[in-house]
Order: sequence, then C-alpha cells, then structure tokens
Amino acid sequence: MSNQNLSQEEHVRRLRWQCRRGIKEVEVLLLPFFEERYPGLSADDKLLFEKLLDQHDVEMFEWFTHRSRPEQPDLAHIVAMVLNRVGA
Repeated sequence: MSNQNLSQEEHVRRLRWQCRRGIKEVEVLLLPFFEERYPGLSADDKLLFEKLLDQHDVEMFEWFTHRSRPEQPDLAHIVAMVLNRVGA
C-alpha cells in the first residue's frame, strides 16, 4: 500500500473521529452522514463538511434544531445536506 493511500485512510479516520461530539444530538447526525454520504460528495462539499466539523458543538446544535442558521452560505449549504439526510 502506498503512503498516499495510508494518508488518505488516516484522513478519513480523523474525520470519523471528529464526528464524535460532546453533544450527542449533533453526533447522531454527523456520524451517519459521514458514513453514508461523505464518500459520494464532491470535493467542494467534502471541504465544506470538514469546515462544519471545525465549528462548535453548540452552534451545530442550534443549526440542526432549526433554532438558528449559519451566517455563512457555504455552512448553511452543508447543514442543509446533513438535515436532508434525515428529512429534518
């Protein structure tokens, strides 16, 4: 196996780990989305998902429960994709 494959596998493992959150309501949305949808995302949407993972749990909780919307349109786009997975 090449080093490039190992680095890609390590990247995926790290992203999976980042989906584990302190607020379970956030984790139960992120982890299944990552497992089911992330592999098929465009390169741009993959970067947006990674940007989403850099956000605070409380902010994501607010977005996922429709209490607020991300101010940045790109984050609003990926939040909508995560919510669409569960029909929320």
